[in-house]
Amino acid sequence: MTAIRGARERARSEITAAIKDEARTQLAAEGATKLSLRAVARALGMASSALYRYFPSRDDLLTALILDAYHAIGAAAEAADPGAGGSGPSGSGPSGSAEPGGPVVVGGPDAAVCVERWAAVCGGVRAWALAHPHEYALIYGTPVPGYRAPQATAAPAGRVARALIAVVCDAHAAGALREPPGPLPDTLADEARALMTELDIDLPAPVVAALVATWAQLFGLISFELFGQFNRVVEDRDAFFAHTVRRLAGGVGLSADPAGSA
Repeated sequence: MTAIRGARERARSEITAAIKDEARTQLAAEGATKLSLRAVARALGMASSALYRYFPSRDDLLTALILDAYHAIGAAAEAADPGAGGSGPSGSGPSGSAEPGGPVVVGGPDAAVCVERWAAVCGGVRAWALAHPHEYALIYGTPVPGYRAPQATAAPAGRVARALIAVVCDAHAAGALREPPGPLPDTLADEARALMTELDIDLPAPVVAALVATWAQLFGLISFELFGQFNRVVEDRDAFFAHTVRRLAGGVGLSADPAGSA
């Protein structure tokens, strides 16, 4: 019985994957608003009633595609970080101190490593988006009329943000983070503290607010490139992106320049 059950599970997994692959083909050709379970079933040579056993509604299929896309772009961000998994900016404990256990110079080697990590994560997100434009559009483009994403999409949607936060938390732990200047309005400071509690992180409130802003700016930057707003405006998009994400790093307190330098 175990072997039979295993074969059935493999068959179901394969059919589910085939359904989602065909749905992605339709997304590319027609867009999310025209996604149809009947059309997917027809393309696969399945009866509509059979497909409904895998996805009871169009929204269930959309949710599966959205979850896959969020996980894929999140995995791309995480895989791009050369220092992921460590306690310090480089992933192997604090680096760049004058001596073991000594003070870290703000704007010194630790900060430089963190800036490169930040840029790598941003580059991983952009690379995935350019390679999967229709899936990117599904999660960051125009909302599908009538579709309401379930709560199950919230955590996967935050994977990119968490990858960026990890870099900043490592910089903060190493003493290589410059807090953005100026106080936050009380309401924003309260929201930043609430977000820190939710995410179980410890950062200065102005840094958290700046992270939210740069997270939005990163996806705005990618969306402008992907959806054509940079046409005849920015030609060397690789260089523009690389320059801009380093500026964004500075906005959250990451800078490779020595403190006080011009």
